[in-house]
Amino acid sequence: MKKINLTRVLVFSIHSWLGLITGIFLLLLGISGSGLVFLKEIDESLHAELLTVKPTGKPLPLDSFYLKIARSHPKIKGIAWLNPAAAPDRAYEFRLYQNDGKISTYDLGMVSMNPYTGKVLREGNLKDFNTGFMHWLIQFHWSFQLGLPGLLMATVFGITMLISIITGLIIYRKYIWKALTFRVGIKWKNQSTIASGLHRVVGVWALAFNLVIFFTGFWMNMFAFDPAYWQKQKSPCPANVLAKQPLEGLLQKAFEKMPDLIPLSVYMPTQSGSDFKVSGTLKDQHPFQGGNSVSFDAGNGQLTATKKFSEKSLWAKMETSFFPLHTGNFGGIPVKILYVLIGLLPGLLSITGFMLWWRKIK
Repeated sequence: MKKINLTRVLVFSIHSWLGLITGIFLLLLGISGSGLVFLKEIDESLHAELLTVKPTGKPLPLDSFYLKIARSHPKIKGIAWLNPAAAPDRAYEFRLYQNDGKISTYDLGMVSMNPYTGKVLREGNLKDFNTGFMHWLIQFHWSFQLGLPGLLMATVFGITMLISIITGLIIYRKYIWKALTFRVGIKWKNQSTIASGLHRVVGVWALAFNLVIFFTGFWMNMFAFDPAYWQKQKSPCPANVLAKQPLEGLLQKAFEKMPDLIPLSVYMPTQSGSDFKVSGTLKDQHPFQGGNSVSFDAGNGQLTATKKFSEKSLWAKMETSFFPLHTGNFGGIPVKILYVLIGLLPGLLSITGFMLWWRKIK
């Protein structure tokens, strides 16, 4: 009996202290993550006039945008075209992968351009507000705007949340079925009973969602533990090495190799050793079944890789679902609203957990 009690005390202590130490950061991750669920919709609404363009004939070839960005940013790792399937009246969005050699800043850039004139509509880094609050929020959610140390912190907090979920499952194991079947409720007598009830009921109902969100977030950021990645980030980007092949031609060749491809991203290399790559889903394919891509050597134009979801291993297929599961971009507006609401629950658990701890201390 004594051993069981000691085990319960240890589990409760781990659950409490992890919540206290990481609570404020989990609250920030939950709030920022909920806001990012509607990233595209909010950004386009806030900057509707800026990002809406008037179609005038055919869009310029991809090489025009590539060369303009590469010349104005002569030392970057690469450029990603983020909305290759954009509507005719939408601006093109490009992500710039930069590296200033400092681990204290995760150096990502953003450029929005008119598809028909090549005019730059907005430009800046995600560490400031030049590209809008929502893009600043992306980097905050990813690294708290603290560079690689912040990225490592966010990844570690994913682990601590998973441990908190497991220890909470042990502590409230007798209440799980009761909470799910509404046989245990919240006593609205005072602050203590409200906090206790909310922590128990909300924790049970958010259990599966939190496991999915924090595990996928941890897995996608696991490279933060790689010392080689940190070392690479300490070296600023050398001068650009531009593609020798016309990128518009490579884009058309990608569609010839994979006619059913719906492009979601086009990566354009600016350093040697990287390929031109078109990624996306296939027609009539669920968003979970992504990971399809066609890659070419930007120097000689030779095909280097063709990947399809159907040809991946079981684990690789599971990994392709991690990003849509983490962001909620797989089921339309109803799913996104659900993600916003449930995404705030870790923050609520942090607050109620603190209230329970404070009551115990008093």
